Amino acid sequence: MDSDHQVIVAVGVSNQPPDDEHLEPMLQRIAVTAGALLDVMPMDAGYWSEDIATACSDQGIDAYIATGRLPHGQPPPPKRGPLPRDADAKTRIARKLRSKKASKTYAQHKAIVEPVNGQIKECRGLRRFLLPAITAADGGGSRPMKGHGHGDIRQDWIVDHLSSL
Repeated sequence: MDSDHQVIVAVGVSNQPPDDEHLEPMLQRIAVTAGALLDVMPMDAGYWSEDIATACSDQGIDAYIATGRLPHGQPPPPKRGPLPRDADAKTRIARKLRSKKASKTYAQHKAIVEPVNGQIKECRGLRRFLLPAITAADGGGSRPMKGHGHGDIRQDWIVDHLSSL
């Protein structure tokens, strides 16, 4: 999702949690549609796994992945002291998210994807898919997503626009 223009660059639909198993196919779709992967990618806790953190790092993506849930509105505990040298990936990302800059970056995931999901649900009355529709929608051919005012945008504009971000 392009945050400035709410252009959907890749779509995936599933009724299977958690989200982490869907990241690799989504990254492939983003690369095909946009011509490149994102430099920074905020993701909610459903995407957390050590494999995802490693995959993002290997592909040059600066991932901001929640490592767990906090009660709504509760800030994460402050970072204290040096990071242990033997800290695992989860500890490193959790510490990273505690900085003000990272917290601001991570918060963007709610402002980028959620407004479009809400608009699709409210304006189009789309609340759920029937099972055959999930299969049809999961190849990037999702009508509600394409019909979100951007179905006619040319791919070369998306590639040019995303590369300038």
